[in-house]
Amino acid sequence: MMNAPEDAEARRAVPPVICYPTETLPKPDLGLYTAALGSARVTHRVTASPRDACAFEVPAGHYFRIMCPEAPQVGDLNLWNANDLGERFFSGKTRALHGTHVSTGDRLWSALPYLRPMATIVEDTLDWYGIDGFGGSVHDVIGTRCDPYTHALLSGGAYHHCCHSNLTRALADARDLPLAEAERHVHDVLNVFMCTGFTRDTGQYFMKASPVRPGDSLTFFAEIDLLGALSACPGGDCGSEHSSDTARCAPLDVEILAPAENSLNGWVVPSANGYDRSHGR
Repeated sequence: MMNAPEDAEARRAVPPVICYPTETLPKPDLGLYTAALGSARVTHRVTASPRDACAFEVPAGHYFRIMCPEAPQVGDLNLWNANDLGERFFSGKTRALHGTHVSTGDRLWSALPYLRPMATIVEDTLDWYGIDGFGGSVHDVIGTRCDPYTHALLSGGAYHHCCHSNLTRALADARDLPLAEAERHVHDVLNVFMCTGFTRDTGQYFMKASPVRPGDSLTFFAEIDLLGALSACPGGDCGSEHSSDTARCAPLDVEILAPAENSLNGWVVPSANGYDRSHGR
C-alpha cells in the first residue's frame, strides 16, 4: 500500500455531492395510487415455489403485490414491458435516482432509451426497518442476482436453481422462448425483502437474515403494461448463504389487483423519455 500524503485527511474530508439531484424528477401521485388501492380487487394470484420462479402480467393502471405467506423468504424481481422485452427494469439508474434500497414512493425505472417509470411502490410493510447499525436495509437495487456462472467461478460447482436460472426458465415459459434467447433478457434485479449493504472496511456487498415475516408485502402500481418474473431465492432469508439446497426456503405469492372503475381519474401512462436521439448522431 502507498504511503498516505500529508493532506490525506483534507482530501477525505471533501464533502460529497449528490450525482442526480431529484428535485425536478417527476413525482408520482402517491395519494391517488394509495386511495385507488384501497378499493382494488384481486383478479389473479401466482406463486413462486421454493427455489423456483413464476411469471405474471400486470396491465397498466393495475397493482401487483409480492407477499411472504409462510416463512422468511427473499425474492429476485425482473420486469419488462409486456409488449417489448427490450424495455426492461434498469436497476442501476433506479439506484442512482433513489438510492441503494427502495421503498414507498420510489419508482422502478426502465432501461435506455425509454427511461420512464415502470412501477411505483405504494405500500411497504417493512418501511419501518430503515438502515441498521451495519448499514443494512431491505429491497436493494445493488445486488445482481445469484447465478450459476459466479457459483461455478467461486466453488467449481454446477447449481441449477440460482435466481438467474429460475428467472430464465420463467421467462422462457411465459413467452415460449428457447432458454438461450430468454437468458439474454434476464437482468439485474430488485432484491425484494433481502437485507443487504456494504461493509465499511472492505466495501464488500453483504447480506444478513431478512426481517421479513409471514404477512409482509411490497405493493406496486404498474405504470405500463408489465411482464414480471419473481424467483424465490434458494438462500431462503439469505441469513447464511444463497445458491443452496440446504437453506430453509419458502414460497412467495404475487397478487394482481384491478382498481375500481374511475378510481384513477387523471392518471395517464407515462411517455418514453423525451430526449431526441437524432441530435446526438
